Amino acid sequence: MGKGKHGKIIRNSIPISSKQIPEVAIPPDEFLKFSFKHLDLLTNKKFSLRLCATGYLDKFLNRLRDICGVKVSDFREGKSPSLRGHAIAWGDTTEKGGFTCLNKQLRAMQAWQFEITSNKHGRVHGVLLDNIFYVVWIDPCHKLYE
Repeated sequence: MGKGKHGKIIRNSIPISSKQIPEVAIPPDEFLKFSFKHLDLLTNKKFSLRLCATGYLDKFLNRLRDICGVKVSDFREGKSPSLRGHAIAWGDTTEKGGFTCLNKQLRAMQAWQFEITSNKHGRVHGVLLDNIFYVVWIDPCHKLYE
């Protein structure tokens, strides 16, 4: 350590033992967050934005804002009935192969869905990792379960 301007003590180096950043454990009751990192707008025409009616974007964004106030545990356990969120069983859908647009590791994760509004604006499909819901498909016309 040395002295810098104004006589303050400054550190010249970081001790070797503190160079590793500790892993952050997310508490189980964190609020949901959203990521569009894996949003697929091109691979499957059934989940195209062209199918969204006028006013859909407004409903979609308002719904995401509201869901950010839901705890992950409540979402996973279905304690928020207005969401109608649940895991997806690919065998019961039109997409037996699941999210084919994702890599092998992400495809192996449990897929989830929730509704935008009751039967009018469809569903959002994705994967939930820790407290982040990765949106993969936007399904305004309920095409996943035709």
